[in-house]
Amino acid sequence: MARIYPLFSSSSGNSYFIGTASGGILIDAGASCRRLVSALRQNDIPPEAVKAVFITHDHSDHIAGLRVFTKNYPVPVYASPATLEWLERGGHIASIGKSIPIGGREEAAGYFVTSFKTPHDAIESVGYRISTPDNKTVCICTDLGHVTPEADACMCGCDAVLIESNYDEGMLRSGPYPYCLKRRIASSDGHLSNSMSAREVRRLIDAGTTRVILGHLSRENNTPIVARNTLERELGGECVAGRDFLLYIAPVETGGMAVVF
Repeated sequence: MARIYPLFSSSSGNSYFIGTASGGILIDAGASCRRLVSALRQNDIPPEAVKAVFITHDHSDHIAGLRVFTKNYPVPVYASPATLEWLERGGHIASIGKSIPIGGREEAAGYFVTSFKTPHDAIESVGYRISTPDNKTVCICTDLGHVTPEADACMCGCDAVLIESNYDEGMLRSGPYPYCLKRRIASSDGHLSNSMSAREVRRLIDAGTTRVILGHLSRENNTPIVARNTLERELGGECVAGRDFLLYIAPVETGGMAVVF
């Protein structure tokens, strides 16, 4: 039975392992290799269980540990063609590793992965929909300024979805960030607010999703309680966490959290 392990999830670093101790895939490598390996081992996952790394986009909080990790563990790296070209040109993938542009449906360690475009101010940002060996589906969808029809279609019907809930709109407006950064975050190519994420989660629950993980929460412009409360207000009591679906908040850094689906 596959599990999602949110190893790191914030504006400081992002990485998610999907699989079991015998094998799986890593989505993003946004922390140092040492911290990635430590986080995996905290979850009783040997680093050798990582059979491939899938990168969503080129920002440092998603690739910071990629070069050293692929040097120590030379597994294939998948990314969109333009992102992969940028990673190779910048030396972000160890030369002993193998890089593969994702297109269509890719297979790694028995997991079938399909990418979809996400609107983010990166070279060629994508999310991933994954089918597990036991015929479950999970979607990882972070770093998008709005939910496109393509992203919605790829998330709907999944058993589990990890979706961005990056910022609270009021906290962002009154927070310490400079105006240009606030505008970037709130733009249609920035990040999802709690309220935008909550509206999409409502659609996902109606479409049959039973596990929802809110991820990539800003440490400056959000809190887990605020994100949860926003979602509960949007659901309005019609769907209740713990009764109609299971709700999780991805930690900034793993404490051994695993979501079974």
